[in-house]
Amino acid sequence: MHVFAAVMHLHLQSNSLKVKRGIVKSILARARNTFNVAAAEVDMQDLHGAALLAFVTVCENRAKARRLLEQVEEKIAEERPDVEILSFVIEER
Repeated sequence: MHVFAAVMHLHLQSNSLKVKRGIVKSILARARNTFNVAAAEVDMQDLHGAALLAFVTVCENRAKARRLLEQVEEKIAEERPDVEILSFVIEER
């Protein structure tokens, strides 16, 4: 069993926390529903222009787990052109 976590730092085009929460909730829900990963906003909750999101998966195969998290990043970049991905780091836990 292999546990992989990815941390994504985002720059958001929002001018209020209400707008930011809508963007973040949408991204997290879509990742959960599409890829069956655990997803949460883990830091920067009070900053309206930035977010730090985490995605976690457990898999029997290292390559498969890493690829799944890479697909999460690709999907977010494809579906949310209004969000700039500043960094995306995957590590095995």
